[in-house]
Amino acid sequence: MARIASFTTLLTFVTACLAAIPLKRDVGTVEQDIANIASQVTALDSAIQAFPTSGGSLLSALAIHAQATSLASALATAAPDVAATAPFSDADATTILAAVEGFEPTILDALAGIVAKKPAFDALPLGGVSALVAEDLVTLSTNTKNFENALVADTPADLLTQASSITSTIDAAFATASAAYAA
Repeated sequence: MARIASFTTLLTFVTACLAAIPLKRDVGTVEQDIANIASQVTALDSAIQAFPTSGGSLLSALAIHAQATSLASALATAAPDVAATAPFSDADATTILAAVEGFEPTILDALAGIVAKKPAFDALPLGGVSALVAEDLVTLSTNTKNFENALVADTPADLLTQASSITSTIDAAFATASAAYAA
């Protein structure tokens, strides 16, 4: 019985030690995360574009919120994965930045769409939808910035200009959307 208790104690200690060690990630994980983000961005953009400029429903507005939440979760997963990855090689960074650039127009379209749909959200009979969108924008902006910072930190110096250009464009679109909902 004493051996079982000792083994259980040792097993618990080893498990706790292993759980405390941050897991290293690889470029493949980052690429999967980016593919997931791209998918979530497309779903969010589709939900926003489907919402009419007048006569929308609360259900459709909540579908946008659900998509925003899914995107925020994907970004929240990706940022620590990137941070746990060794600095990217030039080839890996080029591939990763190209993937991000691939969905950049979609996120810009989604953010422009959410600004254009603000009057429709304000007109919904149940108030508070615009406040919910504003909260989603804050969360998405924060999670996006964390993801961007992790990407930039792992990007080789010769590709930082490209990375900074991508992040600046996306950050400016978030600022515009956030300003529209702050008023």
